Amino acid sequence: MNKWFERMDSKSSNIVYSRIRLARNWDEYAFPSKMTKVQCKEMVGRLQEGLKSIGELDGREYQYRQLDTAQEMEKRALRERRILNLAAVNKKEPAGLFMSEDEGSSLVLGGDDHIRIQQIGAGLCLDELWQQADAMDDYVNERFSYAFDDKYGYLTSFPTNVGTGLRACVVLHLPTLSQVRKFQSIVGDMSRFGTAIRGLYGEGSDNYGSLYEISNQRTLGQSEKEIVELVTKAAAQLNNQELRVRSASLNTQRLEREDEAYKSYGVLKYARKIAEKDARIFLSQLMAGEEDGLLKFDKKCSLYSLIIGIKPANLNLWFKRPLDKGELDAVRAAYIRQNLPEIAGA
Repeated sequence: MNKWFERMDSKSSNIVYSRIRLARNWDEYAFPSKMTKVQCKEMVGRLQEGLKSIGELDGREYQYRQLDTAQEMEKRALRERRILNLAAVNKKEPAGLFMSEDEGSSLVLGGDDHIRIQQIGAGLCLDELWQQADAMDDYVNERFSYAFDDKYGYLTSFPTNVGTGLRACVVLHLPTLSQVRKFQSIVGDMSRFGTAIRGLYGEGSDNYGSLYEISNQRTLGQSEKEIVELVTKAAAQLNNQELRVRSASLNTQRLEREDEAYKSYGVLKYARKIAEKDARIFLSQLMAGEEDGLLKFDKKCSLYSLIIGIKPANLNLWFKRPLDKGELDAVRAAYIRQNLPEIAGA
């Protein structure tokens, strides 16, 4: 089965994907940071046994892997694909992962919290993902009683997650809007409304590829529905602003934009070595060019899947052996040449 990010189609939108994450803890155990290795092993084992039929919930095929015995490169690749966070990658105590074949649905056991439920999908689909996460949350809670306080809500390892334990995120491609002078004021406005914007791969000019994540700042004092609606509305506003600025640039600089897209394609298609930051910049130009109809490919292609594929750990897995720093740029170029389709009518 293809991964969720491999099935993405470019539409007249800059919204790449949406993600819902729920943090939960089992009331029979202390938070993971306070547990012994023996307790971690016992808890994760009980969770694994109790949730082994999780696929009955949504009809997906789930695989289970023990994270503390998994290969380091595999865990790093899962982090690059937004399945694991850094704490889960580095954790030495027993931890586990249930993950659907398409990687759109996952449960991390014994990470920052006892249970982390995640749903992820292409486009702006937070409401749909929340419904899926809510159903999975109920499924887990029927089998394991959560740590919950009538005043504060769900109790979590980090105070920033207390309350609903819900983090709603949307990733957008903003290559034009992020270059205008008022972008920082836009970021400030979003903050005042209760959302936060950060570069997915760095801040400011270091965010090569212009991918930005917008998410809720608070998990306490708002309902899950309110959080989902807040982030959905903010993401839609950012998307509309990007479309307006992009449309204006097309009216005055169409030839220049088209030239940038085709030059970027030429470098990606024929380069023999390329650094990750350069590849992300050129792929961003292609994403914008395809979204604006400046070029078309002769077959469907998820450019975001290439952005994931060119990251170091995933390149190592693709090449099926460890790569040293000097080899990465050459293998990255080969990966892009193999997976980037031809331009239609070129």
